Amino acid sequence: MRRIAATVAVATVVATAAMAGGAPAFAAHGAAASTTNTYYLSLGDSLAQGVQPNSSGVSVETNQGYPNQLFTALHLGNPTLKLVKLGCPGETTGTMINGGICTYSDGNQLAQAAAFLASHKGKVQLVTIDIGANDLNPCLALTNITDIVKCLEGVFPQIQTNLTTIMNTLTTAGGSGPPPIIGMAYYDPELANWLKGDPADKTLAKDSIALAQAFNNLLGGVYTSFGAKVADVFTAFHTSAFGARVTLPAFGKVPKDVGYICMYTWMCAPPPVGPNNHANVLGYGVIANTFLNAYLG
Repeated sequence: MRRIAATVAVATVVATAAMAGGAPAFAAHGAAASTTNTYYLSLGDSLAQGVQPNSSGVSVETNQGYPNQLFTALHLGNPTLKLVKLGCPGETTGTMINGGICTYSDGNQLAQAAAFLASHKGKVQLVTIDIGANDLNPCLALTNITDIVKCLEGVFPQIQTNLTTIMNTLTTAGGSGPPPIIGMAYYDPELANWLKGDPADKTLAKDSIALAQAFNNLLGGVYTSFGAKVADVFTAFHTSAFGARVTLPAFGKVPKDVGYICMYTWMCAPPPVGPNNHANVLGYGVIANTFLNAYLG
């Protein structure tokens, strides 16, 4: 109950600030660092930017994502804190290292992050990162579980190699006593396949849980090997609660974890807004609270 209350409280504060014209996140590019400022650095893919679908179904960057909500909570305990978001929608572990999607003055997100950490040693309170989900997209476009597994077997080793490079670069750039880093274990949007009703789609939804767990185990293994913590969003979204059933008026009885995907993301929204695998404001609040628990725990 306390976790839910904290999540709602953080989401409410951020939403109120946004409606009141609250200050936007500080950009890292060309920003002059004040000697009195400290920083929270958000890295990764679209979730690290807070992407949401608009009324036409186009995914756009907003200030409603988990970094903004987590920043709101952290700022209450540190008034000098500034938010720096470098996340790139569509970013993979490979493009984070080599560039090619978003534009950075240092060429790619990893180099930009490393330069920021090197020039702000002792002033970065926290680094969060979510990366790797977009690497899976070619595999998840397949419809046969056997083909998906075979594809993932080829992709997982490259993700591990790339994430190791990313974490090594970030921890080295921070110098002695680098800032705490928290990596994210992803939720499972593929659960929404259950709603298609076909037996094969329902099987795919159920099988996706084990695949998501294996993916998150890979990510967590790399993060913890570098002394980073893991924000277990997989668990926070009740991803393994497949046995219990809940009733959604629009869909009838569904597995409980499918219900949470519908409540926390846009995967169950009707066209043109959905299906969209990004979290909604409440879902981003749950993610923010999970990061906060990892940070304070």
